[in-house]
Amino acid sequence: MRFACLGSGSRGNAWLVEAGATRVLVDCGFSARETARRLERLGIAADTVDAVLLTHEHADHARGVAGFSSRFACEVLLTHGARLMLEATDSVPKQAREIDSHTPFALGDLEIVPVAVPHDAREPVQFVFGDGRARLGILTDAGHVTAHMEAMFADCDALAVECNHDVDLLRRGTYPPALKARILGRYGHLDNTMARAFLSKVATGRLRHVVAAHLSEENNRPELARQALATALGCEEDWIGVADQEMGCDWRRIV
Repeated sequence: MRFACLGSGSRGNAWLVEAGATRVLVDCGFSARETARRLERLGIAADTVDAVLLTHEHADHARGVAGFSSRFACEVLLTHGARLMLEATDSVPKQAREIDSHTPFALGDLEIVPVAVPHDAREPVQFVFGDGRARLGILTDAGHVTAHMEAMFADCDALAVECNHDVDLLRRGTYPPALKARILGRYGHLDNTMARAFLSKVATGRLRHVVAAHLSEENNRPELARQALATALGCEEDWIGVADQEMGCDWRRIV
């Protein structure tokens, strides 16, 4: 199994997971054209993607999902709540299939476990992927960490973990007070300190890759996210990867 990121941040998010003959996107927060361009950068043709798994309906995760699904004939898997929110804006993909937020399912060579998370969306989920040998967890939008999340993301071989903001930078920054309150709230986004605490709870000796994700371009710095996650693991800071807005991160193979 291997994974990569097309881009991660407030202007768009998409991850790519591949195992055997199965290839899926997690979210599609870029236009269909831009998603195809970013896939090509990773050596992947857009029409070889089997499905898009949607975590929630926010634009930076779902902006391009209907267009991509239509243009490249792939299905979209999403929760009932996310579908209802997309219906309100008449943007439900034609090939949409609902999944339960607590029920694992198989898709080709992947076993996929949805993980319900606290976020200010309608029935949001994140995902853990397995291919029978390795486990990959992708956690990019949550306001706080629950015991359920800790249990579901434990014993992964690779993790992408939200490090949205540094609390001090956010509080001193230029965002309006209401937006700051939303981000800092229990249904907003994980900061560096919360990500560090989460990683210290779920990391085991199996862990081979850690990537900091969904960093705010104004309210965080890659070096701060790396420092937080490296502290949790007791590792060198340059061992921690960072998925950025423009380039995401290149392929990482889980061995």
